[in-house]
Amino acid sequence: MNQESIKKAVGYRAAELIQDGMLVGLGTGSTVYYFIEKLIERVASGLKIQAVSSSLHSEELAWRGGISIADINKLSYLDITVDGADEIDAEKRMIKGGGGALLREKILASMSKELIVVVDESKLSPHLGQKKLPVEIIPFAHMVTFRKIEKLGNPAVFRKAKDGSLYLTDNGNYIVDITFHSPLPHPETVDLALREIPGVVETGFFFHLAGRVIIGFSDGQVVIKP
Repeated sequence: MNQESIKKAVGYRAAELIQDGMLVGLGTGSTVYYFIEKLIERVASGLKIQAVSSSLHSEELAWRGGISIADINKLSYLDITVDGADEIDAEKRMIKGGGGALLREKILASMSKELIVVVDESKLSPHLGQKKLPVEIIPFAHMVTFRKIEKLGNPAVFRKAKDGSLYLTDNGNYIVDITFHSPLPHPETVDLALREIPGVVETGFFFHLAGRVIIGFSDGQVVIKP
């Protein structure tokens, strides 16, 4: 199977786990697109759910497909959020935020009874740090914050939009992408150091949040890891 077929199989499998009456968090990314696609089909066939989304793009896709969008500020929890990952290790620690929605993704994950992670086998990693780590920072004094991030010792760059301007998240913030020299045996230490920098809003490290992980393989297998 090619990568798109794997993503479709994984996204569709996740959609089968959604039950009537659930409050559902919609993540961001190419695999989640297929999850939403299948969810739209199920809603058209009678499934009754309400959803909130971590990105404006996912929200519009769901809304146009007939999925009822809830006001997140009126909710105290979500039953399930389905989201992808840029990298995930055996302890289900993750790097997320390649799509730029890490802050909203973490908010949804933290209010969910379960975060279901949908990935293909290329996202599995023995140690985090092979993928870039996104860090969301506020625009005020952004160069000051950036220089402090650089002082931690890893190469960092501002994410750019297609027109060459600084990339803006849906929250109006910037993203700094960090490249690590080697895999991280203790990513929690790096996460803590970044969080202590004033101006850093959130990092793309996700710890102790993942529930079931749905993994797609090139041979066509779709495995659910509890």
